[in-house]
Amino acid sequence: MDIAHTNSVSSEMIISEALGWIGTPYKHQACCKGVGCDCLGLIRGVYRAFWPEPEQPPSYNPDWADANGQENLVDAAMRHLLPVDLNDRKPANILLFRYKRSFPAKHAGILIDDARFLHAQAGGTVSLVFLSPWWLRHLSHVFAFPSLPRIVSTE
Repeated sequence: MDIAHTNSVSSEMIISEALGWIGTPYKHQACCKGVGCDCLGLIRGVYRAFWPEPEQPPSYNPDWADANGQENLVDAAMRHLLPVDLNDRKPANILLFRYKRSFPAKHAGILIDDARFLHAQAGGTVSLVFLSPWWLRHLSHVFAFPSLPRIVSTE
C-alpha cells in the first residue's frame, strides 16, 4: 500500500465506513468488522480504513466503575487525533464518554449527524443511537480523525 498525497479523507467517507460496522456483534477488545468489536475496536477499525494504525492498545478492563484514575483512552486520543471543543463537534468526530466525573473516559462513539452517534455496547451490536441528554451529560471529550493523506492500494 502507498499513501496518496492527493486524496484526503472527508467526513462523508468516515461516516460511510462507520455505518458499514452496524450490526457487528459486541466483543471486548475485538476490532473486526462484521465479526466483533467493542467501542474502541469500532474507532480503530474506522481509523484503519484510511490510515495505518499507530499503536496497539494495551489490555483494558471493560468495567466502567474502574476508577483507577488513568485516562488511557483520552491519552491515546491526544497522541493520534485532533482535539475538538465539546460544543464544536461535527459529524465524523469521535466522542468520548465517562459515567461519572471522577471516572476515566471509557466509552467511545462516532458522531453521525447532530442527533445520532454510532457505538458498540456490551450485550448488543454496533448501533446508531440518539445523542440524548443522558449521553450529552456524560460527554467528556471530542476528537477529529487526523488530517492525513489516505491509504490507497497500489496492488
